[in-house]
Amino acid sequence: MTEIMPGAEPMSVAGGPVGVLVLHGFTGNPQSIRPLADGFVAAGHTVEMPLLPGHGTRVEDMLDTSWADWSAAAEAAFESLAARTEQQVVAGLSMGGSLTCWLATRHPDLRGIICVNPATQVPPGMRELVQAMVDGGDDVMDGIGSDVADPGSPESAYPETPLRPLLSLFAAAEQVGADLEQVTCPVLLFTSPQDHVVPPTDSDHLAAHVSGPVERVSCDRSYHVATIDYDRDLIIRRSLEFVDGVVG
Repeated sequence: MTEIMPGAEPMSVAGGPVGVLVLHGFTGNPQSIRPLADGFVAAGHTVEMPLLPGHGTRVEDMLDTSWADWSAAAEAAFESLAARTEQQVVAGLSMGGSLTCWLATRHPDLRGIICVNPATQVPPGMRELVQAMVDGGDDVMDGIGSDVADPGSPESAYPETPLRPLLSLFAAAEQVGADLEQVTCPVLLFTSPQDHVVPPTDSDHLAAHVSGPVERVSCDRSYHVATIDYDRDLIIRRSLEFVDGVVG
């Protein structure tokens, strides 16, 4: 097994009867959302933060993974958490937000979900561009990681983006985007207006199509990886307040 990057380790902490599942993004790892997970732990909650298949080691380990692998890992982590807690909330960044919405369509008893710059649509022309690169024999392109305004808080994402896994994410994002009306629980939605990875319109799409109530927060000082950027304390504070509200 390839060695895990420092800081990319998964987390599993036993706490109170409220369980929070925390999910990282595409080519990222738990380092990018650890401050939020630590906030839930400090509040006394039971927290599960998995390292998704192919992530947190080296990009070669991700080349043969797909949405099927990441969603299965997210489902397994949720089932483990649900078996140990009375109420559950799921939080996710970017692709982790897509997985969060996907879990909410499968588990209508979720108390609420928290999404940070979630991917719910495919940029026009992007799928065709990536498919052409794959057809031309390419495995990776330049990375999309570490879109962070704070120069003192880099993300330890892969420096390259694996192309076939990206195509699987596109297909899944489209399906998740089409199924959003099945999300009936309360939603806390953080959006960075200056996001260079996922357009803010993905958040607009989510807010417009879920069936549950939506509370929106703008992360004006942060880029895509807002959970380790200038607005990280805002995200932690509002997330803790949201959890208290939906489980009360």
